[in-house]
Amino acid sequence: MRRRSPLTGLVAAVALAATVFTASAVTGSLGPQENRAGTGPAAHHPSKKSGHWVNTWVSMPQLTEPHNMPPEPFTQDGLVMEDTTLRQTVRVSTGGNKLRLRFSNAFGGTALPITAASVALPLDGRAGVSAIEPGTSRPLTFNGRPGTVIPVGAQMVSDPLDLKVAPGTNLTVTVYLAEGQASEEITSHPGSRTTSYLLRGNHLGEADLPGATPTDHWYFLSGIEAWSRPSTRAVAIVGDSLTDGRGSTTNANNRWPDQWFDRLQSRRSTSGIAVLNQGAGGNRVLNDGLGPNVLARLDRDVLAQSGVEWLIVFEGINDIGTAEPAEAAQKQVADDLIAAYEQIVTRAHAQGIKVYGATLLPFSGNDYYADPTGNREAARQRVNEWIRTSGEFDAVLDFDRVVRDPRNPDRLHPDVHDGDWLHLNPEGYGMLAAAIPGRLFR
Repeated sequence: MRRRSPLTGLVAAVALAATVFTASAVTGSLGPQENRAGTGPAAHHPSKKSGHWVNTWVSMPQLTEPHNMPPEPFTQDGLVMEDTTLRQTVRVSTGGNKLRLRFSNAFGGTALPITAASVALPLDGRAGVSAIEPGTSRPLTFNGRPGTVIPVGAQMVSDPLDLKVAPGTNLTVTVYLAEGQASEEITSHPGSRTTSYLLRGNHLGEADLPGATPTDHWYFLSGIEAWSRPSTRAVAIVGDSLTDGRGSTTNANNRWPDQWFDRLQSRRSTSGIAVLNQGAGGNRVLNDGLGPNVLARLDRDVLAQSGVEWLIVFEGINDIGTAEPAEAAQKQVADDLIAAYEQIVTRAHAQGIKVYGATLLPFSGNDYYADPTGNREAARQRVNEWIRTSGEFDAVLDFDRVVRDPRNPDRLHPDVHDGDWLHLNPEGYGMLAAAIPGRLFR
């Protein structure tokens, strides 16, 4: 019999509250006849006195690896998603009365022509479904036009769309590409933990996509902004697969940032905080891995996001785990990580952003990162000690102490990992969410 974690009851209560909240948030947030007109840029110049734009959802853009490309027949030689409808669901954090969407071609080999796009409510408010609630589809425009062409390396922001969305709402974003993208280099976020759908032809506003091909990746969509009350602010999180949600449940939105957002929403004093998950599996602080390194992507993924007031840095384990286990190499990577954290704090503070450092989790027992010499563990301990005691961060989130095994502190607690002694299960992610002090975000 598996021994229950002492926080199991707390995590279960949080999950129940999150389920109730999510269901109620969708109800009545978007009526079928609401706000059909006025999607062009001239129709939306809200006064800054009444609010401001805040990112409410993001995904870190990265170059799509061959095994994460759209499945056949949607990937051909030198051409992707020709005459294809792509339907994706995402869960916003804070809500608002207007939305605008960001589409990215950061890693595309050619320009990305989007023929048309729309936003709707998914059927029954659920994540990862191909059907939408009938009558809720709204067309997007770009500078007053139904489509846009995104240059190589660029992003495009849609015109504001009058759309009242409650916090925690799942949204469906549908895109039609008539020409497709004439390259096998495309932009995506592979670790969506959410199912998307591909279907030949233009099915932009159709209530369902029978026969569509499912794929658990997001493509092209990189952000959603909401016109929010002046008091609404955002916290950005840079992280690796532990923040991206490896080990969480597909279509359940139970990564630790998701569960933490539900906790924030349960308190009036923190209900106006948007949570921006800029995690990506395999990502590193110092060197490119899966996606650009943190020092390279900090401007794009944090400083350029709307409304960010706080930054959580929870990354570095892949730097330690991919460096040679030799003593000198591990001393070097620990030195370099500490210097990188100082750089991140300096750059964020220059923009008035508070930075909170999270300690790195144990990995002993993992087939890839465990090191019999103990040099990698020594590097992790040294980095964590610096995070805890240096005073460089505005606050410390000691995630290591939350989920490690008290009897074997170089290992995760056996009840909270997903089987590989590196990533957490939903209960473990809930423990991280429960450990973050709300007072840091008031």
